Amino acid sequence: MATPASNLIDQPWIPVAWLEGKSGPPQVGLRSLFLHAQEIRTLLIPEAPAHSALLRLLYALTARITALDEAGPGSWGDRREEILEQGFPEQSIELPDGHKAGIDGYFDQWAHRFDLFDRERPWLQDPRLPDQCDRNETAGTNKLVMSRSAGNNHSWFGHWSHDKPVLPNLSQAALSLLTWHYWGAPGGLSKRAVGQVSHHYAKASPLRAALSYHPECDNLFLTLLAGLTPPDGDVSRQTDLCPWERGGLPDPLKPMPEPQGPCSRLTACSQHALYLVPAQDGEHTADAYITWAYNAERIRPEDDYLIWDIDKDGKTYPRPARSSRSLWRDIDALLLKQLNDSSPVQPKVMDYAFDVSEYLRVRALGFEQDANQAANHQYVDSTTPVLLSRVEEDAVSTERPVRQLRELGELFEGRLEKATKEAWLKYTDDPKNKPGAWVDAVLARYWPSAEDEFWLRFRQLSRSDGAENSGFDFDATCRAFGRHALDAYEAVTDSVTRTPRGARAVTRAKAIILAALKDPHKAMK
Repeated sequence: MATPASNLIDQPWIPVAWLEGKSGPPQVGLRSLFLHAQEIRTLLIPEAPAHSALLRLLYALTARITALDEAGPGSWGDRREEILEQGFPEQSIELPDGHKAGIDGYFDQWAHRFDLFDRERPWLQDPRLPDQCDRNETAGTNKLVMSRSAGNNHSWFGHWSHDKPVLPNLSQAALSLLTWHYWGAPGGLSKRAVGQVSHHYAKASPLRAALSYHPECDNLFLTLLAGLTPPDGDVSRQTDLCPWERGGLPDPLKPMPEPQGPCSRLTACSQHALYLVPAQDGEHTADAYITWAYNAERIRPEDDYLIWDIDKDGKTYPRPARSSRSLWRDIDALLLKQLNDSSPVQPKVMDYAFDVSEYLRVRALGFEQDANQAANHQYVDSTTPVLLSRVEEDAVSTERPVRQLRELGELFEGRLEKATKEAWLKYTDDPKNKPGAWVDAVLARYWPSAEDEFWLRFRQLSRSDGAENSGFDFDATCRAFGRHALDAYEAVTDSVTRTPRGARAVTRAKAIILAALKDPHKAMK
């Protein structure tokens, strides 16, 4: 029997990059991805939110395939260690509760729920929408694919016309579906009528505007295992269900089912309902319905891949994605334990990732968006160099230097920006004349050099067990960041120093940077 063209288990749709010396197709299905995970270097997805969404799906599938979706039997860490040594189990494994693990076992058991265009239960969709929504007011494929222009949004990677639609293929449609479930916009979408309730307002998806952090190793097999976190002792795969494992469709008039463990947290917290209309060839998407999934209050689930900042009232919120913010500025929050009740809470995954590999990178994937509006601005995709060890455990002496490295970098950025604004104001003598051009120019020069300085000094920190001295030179580091700030300041303001007025304004404002160099401890308070 032929595999349906829209079956995500065996049809190729996931772009991958193979390890050097290994070869394979540019896209794979889910089964092939797990069978060849040790030969695949990484996912090759240019859209950061789609990449992050797919990783969450793959984490859940990894837990199911390896039976690491429950805390027992035995030690969860020891069982993951066995998987590290033996690889993903390929053959079907019968579990005591009637479920199946192993690559073939799990995908054969749920093959009927992984068809993107199935008539009864299309994957991650609600087939009731054509009857509950106005068929003349569909979203269209340009709305489905977030990188295309739709409504008032700008075009990202090409020009698209409603008059000459380019239909998404299987890969584009599946990745766009995932992106909507995790990063979809709040506000007005297609009107949906269920019983006596009829409206078109959806709530924001769980990762809307957030920045997600994922451990990354030398191959996809290690990356997926490093991305797992152990479930609580009372988690059961009987109740911790992914959407395709549920017996029926959710009731949109009831609250979203409370997540019962890591698999439901990873895959079943969407606030959007979608339905993809297949084209006649069964391989492309001709149209889409996008609307609200639940009429009740939004549930914000726990997430093991976010940095949680704490506001002055003690409430936590995900660190937002900012395309202008370099990833190194988050390193202390990623690697260091929470110092006090006001410090950021590190992603839970970092507690367990280094047990898979002592040498891993962290990849930040996000979408700079308006949290409460439909506007999308820019993808955020950045990767650290290899982080050699778990800072707070392997070398306690490096905890404070890592934090001070970040603080010094940000101190001189703040002084640089303040000095630049002051110089502009004194030179122009016009408060209405904004210094935006100068500020943008100095920061564009400062941040790349500051990032290089951070990683240079980060790599030089001692990581010997029990080391009392990390080798961190605070004064030399202060001078280095100060020099980068002065270089950026002088390069941008030099053009006006040829006049007495300009030279006086630039020289006086430079004192703001020099004061931080003279007494950095006072400046950091």
